[in-house]
Amino acid sequence: MSEKTTVEEMIAIMSRNGWRITEQRRTLAEIFAKSDGYLSPKYVYDQMTVSYPSVSFDTVYRNLRLLSDMGALEQFYFMEGGLKFRNTCLHHHHHHLICTHCEKTLTFDYCPMETSLQLPGHFKITNHRFEVYGICEECQA
Repeated sequence: MSEKTTVEEMIAIMSRNGWRITEQRRTLAEIFAKSDGYLSPKYVYDQMTVSYPSVSFDTVYRNLRLLSDMGALEQFYFMEGGLKFRNTCLHHHHHHLICTHCEKTLTFDYCPMETSLQLPGHFKITNHRFEVYGICEECQA
């Protein structure tokens, strides 16, 4: 099974959150399902305007942020490349090693949150992200 979210899974997330499934939203899900990497809002907008020339950048960006809030997309901030989005990995808990040169992402299963933590104020963790930025083997060559 693929680690990334499929079109059907993204549509199901939209439906669970009360979204009407339009052709534009289905196209948005397809763009991410076909991609293996991080997509900038501008890239997604450019892809959307191929089929929907009148769609606005604001509409695309708002949908990306809402899909991220719903858990269908993950957002990452790259120092040089700004904010980018990618499919959420729904099938198992893992974290990412992200190359700052080529944006290649490797997954790894170590989770620092699995150790017992002494958190102040009876703080209960409900979610977390752990990303490690560096340079992949190919970019080091």
